[in-house]
Amino acid sequence: MSRKIIGPFNRVEGDLEVQVDLVDGRVEDAWVVSPLYRGFERMLIGKSPQDSLVYTPRICGICSVSQSVAAAKALQMAQGLEMPENGQLSQNLVLAAENIADHLTHFYLFFMPDFCRKTYANEPWFERIFSRFQAIRGKAAKDVLEARAEFMHCLGLLAGKWPHSLAIQPGGSTKMIERPDQMRLIAILQSFRGFLEDTLFGSSLEDVVSLSSISAMKAHFSGGAAAASDFGQFLEISEKLDLISLGAGPDLFMSYGNYTDHNGNLFYPSGTYQNGKFSSLDQSGIAEDVSHSWVAAQGQALHPYDGATVPDADQAQGYSWCKAPRLKSAPAEVGALARHLVADLPLFKELTNSGRGNVEARIVARLFEIAESVMAMEAWVRELKPKQPVCAHGSMDKETEGYGLVEAARGALGHWVKVSKGRIINYQIIAPTTWNFSPRDASGQPGPLEMALIGASLREGEADQPVAIQHIVRSFDPCMVCTVH
Repeated sequence: MSRKIIGPFNRVEGDLEVQVDLVDGRVEDAWVVSPLYRGFERMLIGKSPQDSLVYTPRICGICSVSQSVAAAKALQMAQGLEMPENGQLSQNLVLAAENIADHLTHFYLFFMPDFCRKTYANEPWFERIFSRFQAIRGKAAKDVLEARAEFMHCLGLLAGKWPHSLAIQPGGSTKMIERPDQMRLIAILQSFRGFLEDTLFGSSLEDVVSLSSISAMKAHFSGGAAAASDFGQFLEISEKLDLISLGAGPDLFMSYGNYTDHNGNLFYPSGTYQNGKFSSLDQSGIAEDVSHSWVAAQGQALHPYDGATVPDADQAQGYSWCKAPRLKSAPAEVGALARHLVADLPLFKELTNSGRGNVEARIVARLFEIAESVMAMEAWVRELKPKQPVCAHGSMDKETEGYGLVEAARGALGHWVKVSKGRIINYQIIAPTTWNFSPRDASGQPGPLEMALIGASLREGEADQPVAIQHIVRSFDPCMVCTVH
């Protein structure tokens, strides 16, 4: 047996280290380390609750809208506000735009370049994939960056700027919608749809989202423009490398739900999925274990309202700055795959091999979500009512609390705030990568990525750094700066 330390990882937001035990070229055990502490939760203590709208988006430069929306939702609950329809539509559009951009960036610039590594040089598809997806120099990078840049104008129109917009508020948005804005948004979405249909999928978005089985997906992407598309090429590689058998995580999936309409309905539902069964979600069952974190001991796993984040680098069993969130004591996988399973979509139930996630399923879920979300955005833009109210206003009690649950691109993001005498006395955040990259808990249960890495094997010719580990890690798309907030 040999212990290997893999990291730092490139093309990852923040710092990540993975330690693995290799036995006969196979990962026998794994420990995921978040080696950087930041402390945003500590910064907020004693601040005005409204300050969370300024501080928390700066946790991250690529998912700042998600942090803004979660903070705004927590304050909305604390104030008892009800948003006008335009405000809700605006928040949905801004969050969806960021999530779509995140999915697109992940696929083209973070995930696919790993198939350009030398270990694949003898594969029959290598030259074609290398030319298309080589990091920075590949043709795909130019194509996607141009399409993404145009698409991101949505955020300028709806939020003033990106990242770190202050437009998102507990009662909706500060950006009034005008008719020219609406027309411009429609044009941007039409152009972006063209890129997706011509380049990413090679077919209409409606055809993509209608696929309900693995056999239907394979048949659809087996010939013509769909097979030559970037998604079609991913499916070809995935089948050749059997990525559906790689990276099995826990059997519990969780989603907070996303994109609320004016009737309170969610576009992606809230709940959990386990062993083929859907259950409703009660956030009171969430607790953070710090037994293997560099965080001051708290005796037992605590709900975020009651927890604290006090750094302690001398914790005897600690090996990560990441806590271990659990739902009713169980580790849960979060992300686009979880959203599709909770939504009871047949294709994704079939893609989860033996009821657990895998590399192929996670990537397919993220790309399908691009198609679904763009179609939803097109409808939301047409529902906007120019010059109608976009924000409700109210006051906050001196003694109050609230939580905001939202789905970022990478999964479930929650903010919990307690206020006393008009000031924040506790603010706790659990980010998606905190769930997926958590360390062990007091009972020894590994986190989702730690589970998923077990069984990853060296390819022929690899010395001690399995490319399979890169694929598994990136299938979760870690954002480590959010993890250690």
